[in-house]
Amino acid sequence: MADIQQARVPDIGGHSNVPVIEVLVKAGDTIKKDQGLVTLESDKATMEVPAPFAGVVREVKLKVGDEVSEGAVVAMIEVAGDGADASPPVEAKISDEKTPPAAAPSSAPNKTAAPELVAAPTTSPAPAAVSVPSAPATAPPPSSARADFDADAVLPEQVPYASPAVRVFARELGVDLGQVKGSERGGRISKQDVQAHVKAVMGGAISPSTAGGAALSGGLNLIPWPQVDFSKFGAVESKPLTRINKIAGANLARNWAMIPHVTQHDHADITEMEAFRKKLGEEHKDVKVTPLVFLIKAVVAALKKYPSFNASLDAANENLILKKYFHIGIAVDTPDGLVVPVIRDADRKGLLELAHELGEISAKARDKKLGAADMQGGCFSISSLGGIGGTAFTPIINAPEVAILGVSKSQWQPVWSGSEFVPRLLLPLSLSYDHRVIDGAAAARFTAYLAQVLGDLRRLLL
Repeated sequence: MADIQQARVPDIGGHSNVPVIEVLVKAGDTIKKDQGLVTLESDKATMEVPAPFAGVVREVKLKVGDEVSEGAVVAMIEVAGDGADASPPVEAKISDEKTPPAAAPSSAPNKTAAPELVAAPTTSPAPAAVSVPSAPATAPPPSSARADFDADAVLPEQVPYASPAVRVFARELGVDLGQVKGSERGGRISKQDVQAHVKAVMGGAISPSTAGGAALSGGLNLIPWPQVDFSKFGAVESKPLTRINKIAGANLARNWAMIPHVTQHDHADITEMEAFRKKLGEEHKDVKVTPLVFLIKAVVAALKKYPSFNASLDAANENLILKKYFHIGIAVDTPDGLVVPVIRDADRKGLLELAHELGEISAKARDKKLGAADMQGGCFSISSLGGIGGTAFTPIINAPEVAILGVSKSQWQPVWSGSEFVPRLLLPLSLSYDHRVIDGAAAARFTAYLAQVLGDLRRLLL
């Protein structure tokens, strides 16, 4: 008969009174073992508290803002079935740490995630023989189609101990979890461990030849990052990075190191466009029409004319995946860092509809209400600093995209008309592109066409 057990905060490195910044489940949710229950953020790291067993959440004991220490009750969970799939409670796990973990059966076949079938590795010696448990009686028969399979890869001592979310995160960064040292109980690998591994590789603390992972084996041979005690030179203050800063930092370091960036600079004459934008604003006071809306429409037109910009390299860097949809990422500045929500099907929306959606998604970003789906599927990104200043910059490509447009502040400048200088409003454009996919001539044509469309919006009708 199913029973209700307590899920508690595990060893969190000796920290106490750590605040809860996210509650990831609610009463009634069906959860898997190692699924995140809450997220804690200490002064040094952010960590998820995993479910020690599978089942149904009956009560969540914590809320955002609560402060907890090791052993605090997170939730009451009704263990699935007869509890065979459940891990022992925290107290039992602590007293039985020397027992080698057993492989946990899966309720359905999963060829691409075989390592998820194995429990956490330990530092104890591996048993002389490991028996692989048979599938439950209710499991469907195996498919007749066979795939190459390495039995050694799923032995407990061989499989990195990490949650599915961390595995996905590592795959996105090209990190081999087998090369990452887990800092949580039982050697469990967290997102912070993956980020620290990437930073160590980029900083030269770990040799790229031993770092593992396709994206990290590119031959970077850097000297170690300088270790400096800044307090010797004067007063200092230590301020922890936000979660967004940490995640974005790892992604940006990878993108800058692994993509050969080149930036093409140009100007667009937006004198007539700005006059039209102001007129639209007067006619439609219920929505804010910004220059960014026109940039989105112009970028879509340019992507249609030059399809190689609306593409991504495949995992082997041997094929170019040309996309037939037009989802545009917009960099939004928030108090916690830069995020890039995506406006989908921008080619099917008019200026006013785009203006309305842009206002909504920007507000969601600043209010920390963006979901994962809001930031996925982008084809091309736009980073606008026009509201702040500057004349040009080099935006970093948002992989797996192959280009990004940077926009600086427009300025009135004298332009020779053939007979006299006339004042024109010029908008600086900075296009960073992946030189593996796009050459300089194509980039120059792209920005020239973009400037042409922004200078005469009637071309959007062609």
